[in-house]
Amino acid sequence: MTNRRQPPRWWAELLLLGLVYGAYSGGRLLARGDAGLAVEHGLAILRAEELLRIDFERPLNRLFTHHGSLGIPADFIYASLHYLVTPAVLVWLYRRHPRHYRPARTWLMLSTLLGLVGFTLLPTCPPRLLDTSYGFVDTMARFSDYGWWGAEASAPRGLGSFTNQFAAMPSLHVGWALWCGVMLWRYGRHPLARALGVVYPTTTALVVMGTANHYFLDAAAGVAVMGVGHLAARALTARAGGFRGKSTIVSGGWDTSAGELLPAQRPAAQNAADDDASAAAR
Repeated sequence: MTNRRQPPRWWAELLLLGLVYGAYSGGRLLARGDAGLAVEHGLAILRAEELLRIDFERPLNRLFTHHGSLGIPADFIYASLHYLVTPAVLVWLYRRHPRHYRPARTWLMLSTLLGLVGFTLLPTCPPRLLDTSYGFVDTMARFSDYGWWGAEASAPRGLGSFTNQFAAMPSLHVGWALWCGVMLWRYGRHPLARALGVVYPTTTALVVMGTANHYFLDAAAGVAVMGVGHLAARALTARAGGFRGKSTIVSGGWDTSAGELLPAQRPAAQNAADDDASAAAR
């Protein structure tokens, strides 16, 4: 018997998440791809956006470049919140909403692994690495004196070789922020938490485009990956439930197999069975 309301053990979760993130980080490095191919993919995305008139990253990048009061905070947001907010929401779910932690964690992990597939199949040069003739400015390089990063995305100076700058499609900055937003909106009890559930993913989408780290279609793909990951997590959960078979829910959130009795119920049930046997004998 297991208590369905209890989250898994914290050390097991920490180990699992660490393994998944390690595989994700290592996979990003292995999926660097050819630079020429990545540039071709980036330009193809940009041309498609221009054709559809959805190249929103252009005006945003100009705005963030010309106004340091927007560009510098955006660079800090891009370089840090991605790695701080997501673990914080995981811990919050684990401690405050243990019933919902496991499916939420599964959704996040599956979506992350799907994103890794995208990096492998479609290495993409972000706008900031295109030739300057395309009109994009790398705000993180421009304002690098204000932060710990250099000219290689959000990696600390001197560690650029440990990151894959062509892992742009899909944008998991946007995907993870959307996951955090859904969790805050769905389970947050205070209006401020629900407001942050809207503001955080929206701000992240604007930041990744304004800093020229992603195209609009990268952001849209990040949302799509989270959608597919959610469906996959639901299917996996339903399949796992089918393997467990039918169960009977009893007080306190405990479940038993069909026909199984709790220890306290067994003596009474046995006595009733003995009385029935005696009556039949008479």
